[in-house]
Amino acid sequence: MLTDKTQGRSERFSNASPYLSLLITMVMFGSAFASSKFVVGELPHEVAAALRFGGGGVLLMVLSMALHIKSKPIGVGAAMSAAFAGLLGVFAYNLFFFWGLSLAPSIDGSVIVPVLSPIITTAILLSLGREKASATRILGLFLGLVGAAVFLFGAGTAESLKTRMAGDLFFVVGACSWALYSIVSKTLLSKGNIDPLRATTWATASGALALMALAVPHVQAVDWSSVSRLAWYNIAYLCVGPTAIAYLLYYYGLQRVSASTATIMMFTVPFFGSFFSILFLGESIRGIQMTGATVMLAGSFIAVILAQKPTGEDANEPLEGSEGKLAHTKAS
Repeated sequence: MLTDKTQGRSERFSNASPYLSLLITMVMFGSAFASSKFVVGELPHEVAAALRFGGGGVLLMVLSMALHIKSKPIGVGAAMSAAFAGLLGVFAYNLFFFWGLSLAPSIDGSVIVPVLSPIITTAILLSLGREKASATRILGLFLGLVGAAVFLFGAGTAESLKTRMAGDLFFVVGACSWALYSIVSKTLLSKGNIDPLRATTWATASGALALMALAVPHVQAVDWSSVSRLAWYNIAYLCVGPTAIAYLLYYYGLQRVSASTATIMMFTVPFFGSFFSILFLGESIRGIQMTGATVMLAGSFIAVILAQKPTGEDANEPLEGSEGKLAHTKAS
């Protein structure tokens, strides 16, 4: 009897672990807004992005080599697919995000990207006939959009409408990049030819190389002696937390749930991003914005947690077995 209870707890933890991993990822992604804002105050955003993902890529490479010394080498096809995913989720996403950030308020990006990413992901998968949306999931997505609208309405801005709309368009393209990144990564992991750590490493490294190439013309303009110690602390945190650890946890969760479920968790990023901005930067948030963030969080909970029933889409996706072999899924 004790063994049965222990096994039951182990199974419940195994079923919950991908969602816990994704939630931790979103907390770190949310904290990256405040941390990155401090860094770009002292460095060009191209250089800041290259330092963040360059450092994160090096950490992942060291970890991957240390844990896979005797592992079977990955194939060329898997490596190329992971590199392509990195160009989407690391390079393209950050390129359009920072471009949008230079034209529109950061609060627009913190709402548009995490809310539109699951919508775009679901739309693509539905159009391809690879997923079916349940009524509960649609309700959660709808609440997420309502919460985003309320959050954006309460933000307010002094930016010109034309400039802000241009920036928001780049945020939309960034959201498309992240949605495609999630789908490509999910497909790659479902084939079982590469594990999450090495997939993350290859993706981050390829995206970081592209970002570093983009940053080269801006490096000479930096007065490195004037960069504060606190800025370097934030760069180190961005490399370790929101990059190396967060991307690895995202791949871990993505290996066990559908791509749309993984991106739906991004509804929580505006909530966490606002929290860290208030805590560390002293920024304020209006009551209506807090209401919007709460509604978005409720939408994420309904779409991800309440939708996970035996008849749901993820119920048809077997989790990783005790021998560590990933089963093929219909959603992939």
